[in-house]
Amino acid sequence: MPAKVITIAQQKGGAGKTTLAAQLAVVWARQGRRLALADIDPQASLAAWAELRRTRNDAAGLGFEFAALAGWRAGEWVERHARDTDFVIVDSPPHAELEARIALRAASLVLVPIQPSPLDLWSAATTLRLAREEGRAILAVLNRVPARSSLTETVIAELARGGVPRATATLGSRVAFAQAMAQGRGVVETAPSSAAAAEITALAAEITTH
Repeated sequence: MPAKVITIAQQKGGAGKTTLAAQLAVVWARQGRRLALADIDPQASLAAWAELRRTRNDAAGLGFEFAALAGWRAGEWVERHARDTDFVIVDSPPHAELEARIALRAASLVLVPIQPSPLDLWSAATTLRLAREEGRAILAVLNRVPARSSLTETVIAELARGGVPRATATLGSRVAFAQAMAQGRGVVETAPSSAAAAEITALAAEITTH
């Protein structure tokens, strides 16, 4: 079977796309899944994380294929790597409709990270529109969810009202994710018994069966 191709997209910067891509990649790599990870965001944050991981892991390497490339090359790269992997993950750029559309077109599933705030919800509208125009499956992921916030329920209600599928698993606002990223690692490596590790593992399992 061809790989499940996952494009992580959100028009608003700072929504957590890169962290989501990196953390999912580490979970699946540690489960023995074959995967490829692409960074087509000109900010290259995922590429910086991957380089740090490569340096610190020495001979162990990344644990997956990785490339930083221009968005117009994404389609060919994804098609090639989808032939012999279980997952292909694409971290797409914000504020770039053409490249975002190319990344969405290559996807079998579009993950849309949304923080529980009106700004994230409003900015997600463009991504959701593009994904629907391309006929792609969508899964919204609530990210950086605070322990207590009435806005979380508001965002959940708005997603339901708009008919947007939402992952049951959510990611909390946890320092453990940032600490893992700063080390070029996944939270399942740096804090395997933490709530953060449990959350990203649950999300990875849900995406696998979506």
